[in-house]
Amino acid sequence: MRASTRIRRKAVVLAAVASLGTGLLAGCADDGDNESGSSNGGDGSGKTTITLGLFGTFGFKEAGLYDEYMKLNPDVVIKENVVERNENYYPALVNHLTTNSGLMDIQGIEVGNIAEVVATQSDKLLDLSKYGKKADYLEWKWQQATTKDGTTVGLGTDVGPMAICYRKDLFQQAGLPTDREEVAKLWAGDWKKFVDVGRDYQKKAPKGTTFMDSPGGLINAILSSETERFYDASGKVVYKQNPAVKAAFDLTAEAAEDGLVGNQTQFQPAWDTTIANSKFAAMSCPPWMLGYIKGKSKPEAKGKWDVAAAPKSGNWGGSFLAVPKSGKNTEAAAKLAAWLTAPEQQAKLFKVQGSFPSTPAAYTMPEVTSAKNDMTGDAPIGEIFAEAAKNAPVQVIGPKDQIIQQGLTDNGVILVAQGKSPAEAWENAVKTIDNNLDQ
Repeated sequence: MRASTRIRRKAVVLAAVASLGTGLLAGCADDGDNESGSSNGGDGSGKTTITLGLFGTFGFKEAGLYDEYMKLNPDVVIKENVVERNENYYPALVNHLTTNSGLMDIQGIEVGNIAEVVATQSDKLLDLSKYGKKADYLEWKWQQATTKDGTTVGLGTDVGPMAICYRKDLFQQAGLPTDREEVAKLWAGDWKKFVDVGRDYQKKAPKGTTFMDSPGGLINAILSSETERFYDASGKVVYKQNPAVKAAFDLTAEAAEDGLVGNQTQFQPAWDTTIANSKFAAMSCPPWMLGYIKGKSKPEAKGKWDVAAAPKSGNWGGSFLAVPKSGKNTEAAAKLAAWLTAPEQQAKLFKVQGSFPSTPAAYTMPEVTSAKNDMTGDAPIGEIFAEAAKNAPVQVIGPKDQIIQQGLTDNGVILVAQGKSPAEAWENAVKTIDNNLDQ
């Protein structure tokens, strides 16, 4: 789950919330009592204790993977320490990496932070290319955690392939097709077509509803399908000069001006109520969003949702496991990280937790191919998300992507939905972003 802005990081925390399972996360420190790293026989048993520092709910414990690994390796004890929100977890992780102290044997890293870690902290982390198999992972996922000299500092846990979730009942009332294949054809290949479908929806929209949930959701989806967004390949900030970013902003602003999107900020209480009260017909939908929909919906919404392919494949979310070199059990930790992120375990995690695998071999496993969701009925969600994951672009990820994306959403396009002009909204977004980037 994991997200692309400070607010989106909350979404990423929720990205590990069960798309297929129950409830929302309740992240907190667990029973792990080893706060300074690993130790041999730390519990007096003579066993090797491996500690994990994570944010949100990665789902390893919930899916029974720790217990399975300890049964396979009776000389190992696994402990995890969890901070609920990444905005609290990541600054502490950077401090620990910088001082090379206070680190767990394995540390989780969110996709929005991986570029900064690769660029500034790779010398503190073990090269995991000797443990994980590159061929097992999506090429672009492996690349995100790999330095220019070929050192891979993180193994991918999950990805957030983009689809569109939509309400079949609201589409039908608005005179639109409801079959997922027919729906996908309406906007195939072009986000402008997607917005045009929104205009068709609004002509006969059920009273009090909009086509899409929010401007932030729309611009995030569009940008998720672009190879280059906020940084170029050399590491230069280019969001103001990149025509793809301005085009995404302008198209979203246009949709907001025309009343096609709601006027709420995603993952805020007011936005949650729009889900509960069926106030919109479609939304950007990585796999982890299904868990959020389920958690915020009323019981009568069960089975009324469906999932269609997005106009273009993209990715929103995902995390990595890294192994600090300073650990006392780096070899054991690296083996555990590789096992937890292997295709078989990722497939099990998807079945229980809804975290979509970053390993294509998992896409043909029954846990994925037969996956269903209470909210979307018989929709073959595993197949739909697998196709999106395979076709997602290899994106250039920059160290301050989160700051830029949050500025575009929460200080930019949302203002158009609230009455500002697109020009005013763009100016405010740029000012906010540049101030936060200290430019």
